[in-house]
This record gives sequence, C-alpha cells and structure tokens, in this order.
Amino acid sequence: MTPRLHYGTPAKILHWLVVALLAIQYPIGWLMPDLHANTPPGAPMILHISFGLTILALIVVRFVWRLTHPVAPESSLPPWQRLSSEAVHWMLYVMVLASTVTGWLFASFRGWSVSYFYLFPLPMLAGRNPAGNRAIDGLHQAAEWLLLILIVVHVGAALAHIFVYRDRIMQRMLPG
Repeated sequence: MTPRLHYGTPAKILHWLVVALLAIQYPIGWLMPDLHANTPPGAPMILHISFGLTILALIVVRFVWRLTHPVAPESSLPPWQRLSSEAVHWMLYVMVLASTVTGWLFASFRGWSVSYFYLFPLPMLAGRNPAGNRAIDGLHQAAEWLLLILIVVHVGAALAHIFVYRDRIMQRMLPG
C-alpha cells in the first residue's frame, strides 16, 4: 500500500473526535471528587468511564485506519522533525490506549459494576483487588500525565509549524 501525502477524511474525523473527547475527559477526571475505598461510582465517574471507553474504541479504529491507510512523512521536514513527529504520534496512540485500559482496570479492581452512559453494563476486566487497584491507579495517573505532556508537545509543534515555520504541515490534518 502506497502512503498518501495527506490524511483522509476518516482519519481527520477520528483525530478531531478524540481531541474533543479528551478536552471533555480531562476536566471530568480532574473535577470529580476523590473516591474512597467503598464509594460506589457516581455520575461523574460513570461519565468519565463512558467517555474513556468511547476514546478507547475511537483510538483503536484510528490505529487500524492509520496502519491500513499510511501517510507519508512530510518530505520537506528535516530528518529530526520527521523522526520526532513519528515518535510522538506513535507514543500518543500508546498513551491513549494505556490511559483508557488502566482506567477500565481501575474500575474493575474497585469491583464496580459500571455501565456505558447508563445504557448497558460493561464487562469487568478483573475481579475486585484492592492491592491491584492501588497499583493501577498510579499507572492510570502516570499515563494521564504522560499523555497530557505528549499532547502539549504535539500542539506546540503544530503551532510552531503555523507561526514559526509558516509551512503547510497543519493542512494535512485540517478539514478540507
């Protein structure tokens, strides 16, 4: 399969949907109250888990799309920018997967019976496990922070291409 020069419409839609959901997900996660050992999940946690699972589904589809519809690195970029761009993109996929799966494991280790937007129950990935819950909570938080750092790097690079380099790199992911 020959790589294209620009991202197609499905890749752009999936990208911007994940961006929008992460923009909702982070504030929900930060603003919800701390949950103690035997606290059942409330509405904010159900929303957080539901948005997280939506992001998980979208990033899996986006990953498969990216593998089956490759986009050539921008040839006008210096080699270090092409390499760092590819590395950040793949790390973004890994960290979105890591943060969503560890979040689902967190709910499972808590022993929570949760539903997807109150529509249908979600399967548990594991049984109740307080020790596992503490460990996975730390991994979930680390994944969230690393993902946020990668997002800042990614957005910073995009802004640099718009305002510093004044090239058309951003046009590859913008609608149109």
